[in-house]
Order: sequence, then structure tokens, then C-alpha cells
Amino acid sequence: MAKRLLILEDGTVFEGKAFGAECDVTGEIVFSTGMTGYQESITDQSYNGQILTFTYPLVGNYGVNRDDYESITPTCKGVVVSEATRRASNWRNQMTLDDFLKSKNIPGISGIDTRALTKIIRQHGTMKATLANGGELAHLQEQLKATVLPTNNIEQVSTKTAYPAPGVGKTIVLVDFGLKHSILREFSKRDCNVTVVPYNTTAEDILHLDPDGVMLSNGPGDPTDVPEVLEMIRGVQGKIPIFGICMGHQLFSLANGAKTYKMTFGHRGFNHAVREIATGRVDFTSQNHGFAVDRDSLPDCLMVTHEEINDKTVEGVRHRDFPAFSVQFHPDAAPGPHDASYLFDEFLEMIDAWKLDKVTE
Repeated sequence: MAKRLLILEDGTVFEGKAFGAECDVTGEIVFSTGMTGYQESITDQSYNGQILTFTYPLVGNYGVNRDDYESITPTCKGVVVSEATRRASNWRNQMTLDDFLKSKNIPGISGIDTRALTKIIRQHGTMKATLANGGELAHLQEQLKATVLPTNNIEQVSTKTAYPAPGVGKTIVLVDFGLKHSILREFSKRDCNVTVVPYNTTAEDILHLDPDGVMLSNGPGDPTDVPEVLEMIRGVQGKIPIFGICMGHQLFSLANGAKTYKMTFGHRGFNHAVREIATGRVDFTSQNHGFAVDRDSLPDCLMVTHEEINDKTVEGVRHRDFPAFSVQFHPDAAPGPHDASYLFDEFLEMIDAWKLDKVTE
């Protein structure tokens, strides 16, 4: 098996074994603590431009199948594992992780100490990194330092044209910042008639579709890189109920005057405990974000509804005056626990209550 190097921006170099595609890539290196769900993670567009490290020591053991895609064309830059399984064993398996990564032109590296790598990221924060098949180390390090990572992550992954996910129930406009297919699955379970629209769709165009509710999806990158979206959110809220997830949560908060900040190493995994402040209920959640909403910057119109148990990160907000709320975690799970899937039902109940209020006004 060929040699491959993982070079970090701080000068650290790991030597391991190559698998997946045979190309050199540079991106932001991050880690996920999930024990399963590598296919969903790799195909999650929130990892756009990132080199994804799995902390679980064995990855690829159940292969890749047709059911667990979160997008058809993943855009993560690379995959880092301690051990990549050569043979997959599962009744749903269609191809190995190695074959899958080759088909999607994503390089991987195995045989390195992912515990040591994770400790570096935890201590120094996420940073640029390169996966390289060879070459002069000093030159590769200089190239890495000189590389400027793109900031148009959402533009890269959002759909370019609107498309339907038909149903017979409530009409939902889903704004695509890099959506996971599992969000569509949750609306499909509830018979919703969904129209997916590009990230830069205007409030006027959304309202013209006459939706019952608007969903702001998850997505990659820094929420401050798409200021045009904030105007759309301000143009919609108060007229149509809104539900935001992950990137949608951050954009919803920004649109109402809050600020966001980059976390040291983010929350990426499927075991993050979140407390609902009003009830004390604790849900285990799936999360994937490198930015968070600054609690001290929240305006009076937004109230905190959820917080992360370990670091007290703001995990949910609700508007005091309008039918609108958002959460930092993924109630659609996939992969991860289904504890918070009830939030989709709460959104639909909010729509019903909003309609009733309009009738009685």
C-alpha cells in the first residue's frame, strides 16, 4: 500500500497508508467523535472543504450502501482514519469505503495515530492541512502556508435551481445551504410538500411560493460569509413560521442582531448532550458545526431555549414576537440519536397555531 503524508499547518507531519483517490488536497482539518455513520458524515455537505478525521479506531467495516447518503456528491476534501477496513461485512453493503472514496475522488489516509492528531486539534484548534502522496516536505509545507481556503462554501454546495419533494400535506420551502437528505426524509414522513430553493433566493420569491413554513437548512462554513441571506430571513419572519437547523440557526440569529464566533475545534459527533432550558429535558444529539452563536450578543427578541451541557454553548433560540425558532443540532439525526426528531412535529404544530391565529384576528 502506497505511502501518504498528512501535513498540518503547525508543522506536524504524520506518515500513513494511502487509500481512496490518488490526489493531493488541502483543507481545514476537523475531527468527529461518532462511532458509526461514516457514510453519512462523509456525504454531509457541512464538511465541504474539510479533511475529516474519525476518532473511532476502525472505519469502513460495514461498507457503503444506497440508503445512507446525505448527498450524492460529497465535497469533503479528505478522510483520516486509524484503520480502514479492507473488507466490508453487512447485508446492505454495496461497495467498500476505499472504492467509494475513489469513485468520489476523495483521498484517505490510514495507519496514523488519530488520538494524537485529535489532541493537537483540541489544543491548537482547527487548522489547514494537506494530504500529499509525496514530494519535498519543505515545499509542501510552504504551499500549505500559502494556501487561502475558499469562503464561498455555501455557494459551492447549494442547489442552483429550485426542485420539489412532493407531498400532500403542509407546503414547506426549504432553503438549501448544504442540506442533508435526512431533513427531506423527516418532512416526507410527515407528508409535507417541500420545495427546495437556492441559498440566495429572495424573501419575495419565497413568499410568492405561498408556503406554510420555511426551513433554513444546515450548511458549511462561516455564516457571516452570506450576508444576503440575512435580508431574506428578515423579510420572511413574521409573515411565515421559520425553523432553522445548524447553519440555519446561526443565520436566523444573525438576522435578528446576534453575533457568531468560531469555536476552537467545534462540535462534530453524535453524542452531544443538550438540555432544554424550560423543561430540563436532556437529548443526545447529532452535531456538526465550527461556529456558534454568542450568548452575550443575543438581542431581547431572542430567548435561549437549549444549551450544550458540557460547554454551555447556545443550542437553540426562539423569537419572542414571531413564530420562529432554531436549533444548533440536527433533529434529523442521520447518523445519530433520534431524541430530538419531535422538533419537526413542533414546527408543524407552530404552523397550525399560526394559521389559527390568522383566522381569529
